[in-house]
Amino acid sequence: PGEPARVDTAETSVLDPRDTVDPAADHTQAAEGTETRRGTLDVGLLVLRAAVGAAALAHGLQKLFGWWNGPGLDGFEDFLVNAADPSIGFDSSAAGWLSVLGAVSEAAGGALLILGLLTPVAASAVLGAMLVAATFKVTLAGGLWYFTGSGVGIEYEVTLICAALAILLTGPGRLALDYGRGWTTRPLWGSLGLVVVSVAAAVTIWVLFNGTNPLDSPGNPAP
Repeated sequence: PGEPARVDTAETSVLDPRDTVDPAADHTQAAEGTETRRGTLDVGLLVLRAAVGAAALAHGLQKLFGWWNGPGLDGFEDFLVNAADPSIGFDSSAAGWLSVLGAVSEAAGGALLILGLLTPVAASAVLGAMLVAATFKVTLAGGLWYFTGSGVGIEYEVTLICAALAILLTGPGRLALDYGRGWTTRPLWGSLGLVVVSVAAAVTIWVLFNGTNPLDSPGNPAP
């Protein structure tokens, strides 16, 4: 009586190996977890790339070859010049190569997005083309209209702009031909740089070859 209870140190000192914590190993596992436990992220990125790429590719082919009742390059050039009011259209001396640049940016960018090949470049090409397209549509409409029901809204362009930005900032995912490259799952400064380049290119093209203030444009005369 009165003696302290004995503690069997043999039993209490033996821990289940699963309960041991190695800080270094835990850190390594956490780092690896960001790479291996991605759930459905890669599938989601594949769906996003395919949807954006297919839309851009189809519109680019309409402009390049006139497929699916598209304008073809000649019709697209006429659209850029804007015969209804050339003062708010693109410079006629530049409209020819701008039509090729816009059509190829959409078609090639869209195809590469579907494949997941050179994804940052492809997404930036679609981003730049859509920025110019949205600005021109606002100019022709004589005001900012979002919904496409009126025929002059920028709903489609804004959706592709945001989707292209999302792909640039997240990478194409592992279900892509880019798999193994650093930007596949860890895009950083390069992708941010391409966002800046795309925006700068769109602004430069607009200022040099159109120059209209899209929010203060008279718009095309009503038919």
